[in-house]
Amino acid sequence: MTLTRLDPKTAADRIKSGELKLVDIREADEYGREHIGGAISLPLSGVDTAGLMLDADQHAVFHCKSGMRTEANCDRLAAHVNGNAYILEGGLDAWKKAGLPTVQDASAPLPMNRQVQITAGLLVLTGVVLGFTVHPGFFGLSGFVGAGLTFAGLSGWCGMANVLAVMPWNRKGAPAA
Repeated sequence: MTLTRLDPKTAADRIKSGELKLVDIREADEYGREHIGGAISLPLSGVDTAGLMLDADQHAVFHCKSGMRTEANCDRLAAHVNGNAYILEGGLDAWKKAGLPTVQDASAPLPMNRQVQITAGLLVLTGVVLGFTVHPGFFGLSGFVGAGLTFAGLSGWCGMANVLAVMPWNRKGAPAA
């Protein structure tokens, strides 16, 4: 199924008039850092168990960061709307590019996927630098991280994300860094 695309300006007008409900399907950590004011947070990871069902007279426009997750999950999303369902074309990125406002919390931790990317990148870089400058055995660190990322991609389980999730800066109520 393909949901109808709405450009950000049209979506904003229809949201403001009350015609559409805006549903953000990004994960809670992404939403917490920045979101469109008034958007309902419904992470894609829990969309099927959340119990959200909009009535026939309620219409929804779904969005993610760039529009790719929303496009890839049209069927799942449309199943929760009895009325019309739309996709915010280009997602949050296009919304901001159109000059429309967002709610930002710079004190919120970076989204988990970015934390994993930064940590993995630093570990791989460290392994390569130490492998060339100290001992070739340090190349194993880069290989280990690469294997872990491959496993995470194939299985959907990321040990690094689980470790990062318990770090002080990611705990609810943790003081801002």
